[in-house]
Amino acid sequence: MNLSRLLSVLFFASLLAACSSKSAVKEVTENPLPVIFDTDMGNDVDDVLALDMLYKYVESGRIDLLAIPTTKKSEYCAGYLDLMNTWYGHDIPIGIVENGTDKDNAPVFIQAACELKLNDGKPAFERTITNFEDFSKSVPLYRKVLSEQPDSSVVIVSVGFSTNLAQLLDSDPDKYSPLSGMDLIKQKVKYVSAMMGNMQDTAFKEFNVYCDIPAAQKFVDKWPTPIVISPYEVGDAILFPAKCIENDFKWKTPNPLVVGYENYMQMPYDRQTWDLTAVLYAVENDKNFFGISEWGTIHIDDTGATTFTPDANGKHRYLTVNESQAQVIKDYFINFITQKPAKYKDVDETL
Repeated sequence: MNLSRLLSVLFFASLLAACSSKSAVKEVTENPLPVIFDTDMGNDVDDVLALDMLYKYVESGRIDLLAIPTTKKSEYCAGYLDLMNTWYGHDIPIGIVENGTDKDNAPVFIQAACELKLNDGKPAFERTITNFEDFSKSVPLYRKVLSEQPDSSVVIVSVGFSTNLAQLLDSDPDKYSPLSGMDLIKQKVKYVSAMMGNMQDTAFKEFNVYCDIPAAQKFVDKWPTPIVISPYEVGDAILFPAKCIENDFKWKTPNPLVVGYENYMQMPYDRQTWDLTAVLYAVENDKNFFGISEWGTIHIDDTGATTFTPDANGKHRYLTVNESQAQVIKDYFINFITQKPAKYKDVDETL
């Protein structure tokens, strides 16, 4: 075993031991972190793996998942999230974007899961909300859940376009809060952990930025609380292995995570963990999985290219990862995601 691999194993073992301690359990149970998960579910399968993590953080008492606003204009996006909620046994409010971008990918894998049928012709996955019009709109949902939380408490994990965040900034007082969007954010949001940009290649047009450049520009220019981004190169360095999808979920089939993964690209393929890194930082930044830049200011030009200028008074930082950190994080993802959700903890065989 080489040195970096040995250090990875030892560090990962220490994390597991720490998480199992009585004091750690008490801490996370009594103080769950309020989280909003803003996603373009359906453009890439990493959103699915990130959502699986969030459900399990809820089940461990680590977070309170307040809402799942979406930035993808597809009925399959909200539909897939609803069947995920139902399958995992959670009731997390889902929001649908208004006036969203048309620059996104076809919803192939989420459509496959939503339309999958069993041998008897019945849907493979139950739904809680079957009428698309019954979903909340994303910005009113943001305003509702933010208004109900303690000041400076909410962490937003943004893993899609910045559309909802830009619209939230511009939102007016409503029945949920007398505050403008800007003032509501200032009062309630602790920081945003966002998957966006590329800090190694300033000419690179990262997907989440490029699909709605004006919204991304408004977000980084106007957002009043800190933003920590997990750039493209971080998730690109950590691949979730296809062998886990193929071998470690046989205790319950069909599984919407597995169906999604298998229908995104031709199996077997290892997939980058872009969105997972933003979740991991938001929930477990106390464990120092990543390196992190100094404070500064992110700028997005009209082509979608992202640059960073160091500034002690800036509100932005970005994550970094080296080879040994990437291995530790990969091992952590594998261990965590292949665990059974609480609803199925007593299931011992494929049904």
